[in-house]
Amino acid sequence: MTQLFLWVLLAYGMSNILVYGSIFSGPRNAINRWAENEFTPFHSFWVFLSEMLKCMMCAPTWVGFFFGIFLYSPVHEFLEVNRYVSWFFDGMLASGGTWAINSIIEWFEENRPQKNH
Repeated sequence: MTQLFLWVLLAYGMSNILVYGSIFSGPRNAINRWAENEFTPFHSFWVFLSEMLKCMMCAPTWVGFFFGIFLYSPVHEFLEVNRYVSWFFDGMLASGGTWAINSIIEWFEENRPQKNH
């Protein structure tokens, strides 16, 4: 169970860095510029990538695919699903887990007590 929790936490961290992290702001801005220019080669790919990097539900799906293939597949290990099929469900697990964590964090940010001046 600890492995599952750590895997989802890693997926959240990686997704948070990709979507909000300042370290990736340069590549994100470049991808957005390429997506806005309809004459860019592979325009639809850049549009897809641009939209994915704006969404805390979309980016973790792909992070989950990547983690499942190259790092560790919790769906394969815990549910004994075929390895190739489990990668798809790893993406769903990463997306759902990240969405839950992100929703809790956003709730606390919105309901933070205000300082009275």
